[in-house]
Amino acid sequence: MLRIGITAGESSGDILGAGLIRAIRARVPDAQFEGIAGPEMIAAGCKPLAHAEALAIMGIAEILAHLPRLLWLRRRLRRHFLRQRPDVFIGIDAPDFNLSLEAGLHKAGIRTVHYVSPSIWAWRSRRVYTVGGATDLVLTLLPFEKALYEKHGFRAEFVGHPLADIAPRIPDRSGLRKSLHLPPEGQLVAMLPGSRRTEVERLGPLFLDTAQWLAEELPELKFIIPAATPALSRLIKNQVRMLKPDLPVSVVEGHARDVLGAADVALIASGTATLEAMLWRCPMVVAYRVAASSYALVRGLGRLRVTHVSLPNLLAGRAVVAEFLQYRAIPYNLSTAILKLLRNQAERAVQLEAFAALSSMLQRGADQRAAEAVLELLGKHPEAAG
Repeated sequence: MLRIGITAGESSGDILGAGLIRAIRARVPDAQFEGIAGPEMIAAGCKPLAHAEALAIMGIAEILAHLPRLLWLRRRLRRHFLRQRPDVFIGIDAPDFNLSLEAGLHKAGIRTVHYVSPSIWAWRSRRVYTVGGATDLVLTLLPFEKALYEKHGFRAEFVGHPLADIAPRIPDRSGLRKSLHLPPEGQLVAMLPGSRRTEVERLGPLFLDTAQWLAEELPELKFIIPAATPALSRLIKNQVRMLKPDLPVSVVEGHARDVLGAADVALIASGTATLEAMLWRCPMVVAYRVAASSYALVRGLGRLRVTHVSLPNLLAGRAVVAEFLQYRAIPYNLSTAILKLLRNQAERAVQLEAFAALSSMLQRGADQRAAEAVLELLGKHPEAAG
């Protein structure tokens, strides 16, 4: 029997983990999984030792506030997997949590895999040694990451991105609006302030202020916000009620991709949602803020090594979508950029053409490729059972 330890943080890691679990079980039906899991991984058959939301924290200041709990959880998992040794341990994203755990298990002779490379190409480039030294294999979602690891003698495989494999080439916007109970006509702006509470608390008011500016310019405009969890849905609804009760804002739980497919433009916090918007062919503007202390520390250390932060821009190596970070993320800048995409078809066409090319780059059959790479590491035959 194949026993696999696995941990994932937040919703994007949960989706990756669920796809990997299903793909491995298609090849090894009696494989068992346990670890930190979200609802998708649990539904795929992972026994949860803790919930993925426990790791859904962003920013240096925010992590410090939760550090005692995170350290306790990591020690608990390390003891568990050293007592009940899996054939392989797979850490999905959440590098600040997973890499130390992987290093300890790796040192104890347990094979380890890290799925989703940290942004070593953006900052803290020497972290390639930390990641590579803690693992037997790194599974990367972006095409240029594999070479970065191999250059330093570490094993890595580019598997593509699972979302690129399932994204529609042409979203059915009218059908999606109907399924979301939205008006079939009129312009719709999606707002995605993040999948973590700290993000929504910081960006939610900014996004609502931007919506107010847009509504004053285009009174018929409608807005929709997909909330990643029921708790975030309650938080966002409270923000709308307290800050902008007269705005035409719908809040839905989940369905982020459907919302992006239905919308004309999206205002998005930098992160996986920018990739989803690209794959679901939704023109976008990106905004992000972290705690002032986190931003000051990163800038002061001179660690930021890229000029772009959103995934479409990173993949393209140029400014495909507009980005506004920290002090530049203000309602005037955001609303001006969004109005260009709502009013100018040429602006939209430039983004959509780039989105199509970038999507093709990522369509690799990621779940299957990741499963095959893990099983090859274990000396298992990677072909699907049956």
